[in-house]
Amino acid sequence: MKAKQDHHRRLRRIEGQVRGLQRMVEEDKYCIDILTQVSAANSALQSFALALLEEHLAHCVAEATAKGGPEADAKVKEATAAIARLVRS
Repeated sequence: MKAKQDHHRRLRRIEGQVRGLQRMVEEDKYCIDILTQVSAANSALQSFALALLEEHLAHCVAEATAKGGPEADAKVKEATAAIARLVRS
């Protein structure tokens, strides 16, 4: 459950960053300052995604591969597709 709490905490922080972006736009802040904050929010989301992927690989994929069979192949393909999406983003 600690991981779930950590995920929620990180997502709330990211949500705060996005709200901050909304405020900056409403207050007509300098575009470069807004872009800097967009970059920070993107980095935070990527970091969250990588942490979630690491957890998925360590638990779900590892467990499925230990059991073997078609479920293991499906989990590996699923993880590979997720990694490909992250790399493209």
